[in-house]
Amino acid sequence: MSTESGLPDFRSAGGLWKQSRRFEELASISALTHDFPEFVEFYRWRIRMLQGVEPHAGHRRIAEWQREGRVHALITQNVDGLHTLAGSPEVAELHGSLRRIRCQRCEAEADSERFLSDEGTHCERCGGKMRPGVVLFGETLPADALRKAQEASERTELFIALGSSLQVSPANYFPQIAKAKGARLVILNQGPTALDALADLRLDGMIGESLERLPR
Repeated sequence: MSTESGLPDFRSAGGLWKQSRRFEELASISALTHDFPEFVEFYRWRIRMLQGVEPHAGHRRIAEWQREGRVHALITQNVDGLHTLAGSPEVAELHGSLRRIRCQRCEAEADSERFLSDEGTHCERCGGKMRPGVVLFGETLPADALRKAQEASERTELFIALGSSLQVSPANYFPQIAKAKGARLVILNQGPTALDALADLRLDGMIGESLERLPR
């Protein structure tokens, strides 16, 4: 979804990291626990990548649809917070957000910009390690976001999947749940997805350009 705003996707981000270690090793609870200095450096790099990045036309169109009541639920695996910046009133962030950090010990929160300073890596309240508000490898997904996504998928009449290869679970279960409940499925992606055979309509193209062409 956010590549049109200039952000690399998950796999590209792993390839761009300057060190030889794999993305999954650095974005993990193990790195937070046992290799905190490199964990901090890695997430500072990721947070800096968000600086100056703005939502594109696709983000804004979805937010508009939400405000109009035409879209009743928004589910994302992205952690960049661009849907919220575009004005979406509610987002089920399955993998959390890089826009906030929290203490691993006491759960105190702060804006992620604080993580870029030397004093921002430890909690002002208890001294615990601060970490980004994303789901790390080795952690479970947030129960509230999963519940909202499940409920929305079960009751929707139309499920639109944008910019996903639909290979990663549990996110790729939700369009399947919707189809099983009788919903129509539209998939818009550059390149094939794992659920193309289930789609009632399959489109290939850029998200922002494609949504902008739709009549208001």
